[in-house]
Amino acid sequence: MNNIRTAEALRPKSFDEIVGQKHLFGERGVVRKMLASGRITNMIFYGPPGTGKTTAAEIIARESNMVFHRLNATTASISDVKDILSSTNNIFSTGGILLYIDEIQYFNKKQQQALLEYIEDGRVTLITSTTENPHFYIYNAIISRSSLFEFKPVAPEDCAVAVRRAVDYLNSQMGEKKSIDDSTVDYIARSTSGDVRHAIVLTENAFFAADDAITKETVDNFNVRVGNFDDDTHYDLLSCLQKSIRGSDADAAVFYLAKLLSLGELISVCRRLQVIASEDIGLAYPQAAVVTRACCESAKELGMPEAAIPLANATVLLATSPKSNSAHDAVFAAMADVEKGYGREVPTHLKSPLFKGYKYPHEYPNHYVRQQYLPDDVKDRRYYEWGSNKLEDAARQYWEKIKK
Repeated sequence: MNNIRTAEALRPKSFDEIVGQKHLFGERGVVRKMLASGRITNMIFYGPPGTGKTTAAEIIARESNMVFHRLNATTASISDVKDILSSTNNIFSTGGILLYIDEIQYFNKKQQQALLEYIEDGRVTLITSTTENPHFYIYNAIISRSSLFEFKPVAPEDCAVAVRRAVDYLNSQMGEKKSIDDSTVDYIARSTSGDVRHAIVLTENAFFAADDAITKETVDNFNVRVGNFDDDTHYDLLSCLQKSIRGSDADAAVFYLAKLLSLGELISVCRRLQVIASEDIGLAYPQAAVVTRACCESAKELGMPEAAIPLANATVLLATSPKSNSAHDAVFAAMADVEKGYGREVPTHLKSPLFKGYKYPHEYPNHYVRQQYLPDDVKDRRYYEWGSNKLEDAARQYWEKIKK
């Protein structure tokens, strides 16, 4: 029985069996109380992996007497969604359909919009989950029709319960009597950063590698992720990635890319690389933004581990490209003036419908004519300063020649 899948076998069947998430499913948990009162609504579960999002959706469907359908957005398409939703015509004699979409951040806006008509008329109750901030990745119309619930990393003392369950289950299935002491249970619980599934998988591996007792040394034979990956670490590593690229250190940039990907941060890496392409490389090499976008979309479609390859291409490209933050500085300088209330009245010749006094540049030599575009109270402002790189220097020389 070396192909045991303990995590699946031990998946909780009721709210009482869930470890952690007491604020949602404990005796006074908000979701549990809501269901007890007969209320079922569309929900968005967000939080780290291995914290019970899928399990909770299955239990909700069971306790609500609903037909449960599960899709993973990394592999599902609109046609998969429609195949399930087409069966909703016959559900009114049953408890209804609960559609659970895992990793919904991989659905684009069009795919998410396809769900709306079924949500609107109540034919489907939708539960989605994401490891990312839902306000960044989920269509606003779905958010406005759903309740958001945060799943928190499971505390070590709660995770320890799952570890002991796993050992008991494996002993029962294998006819063994292997032991594990409290310090090793605590070590596993703390090493897996609140990810219960990871803790169970690690326990399962250690069980088969152990003789009579599972020890810390047995656990250390496996690739354990030690330490807590909290919000500070998350942003620190992303900051290290950006600063390494900005500093043109390709080796450091690739290292931090690898570290982030090992922690499951594919989406965050894609977002940050696209920011870097425009903020730090900018007009020195505008094509970098296009290449980076293509690499990120490729990575999302491929998934790990292959996603590391296009992301490495983008990272090295950005680190070795010439740098310019001229556009970045320009827009934030302009935004500062806007926040101060400047420029409320734009020049008359730029206003519709008559545009009285406006000069059409294409009617003039070199498609340029001098005229005022900024509002009067900021007409002498200089927001954009030429960057010192080949492309911006060429543009500067051209426009200095034309504007004379």
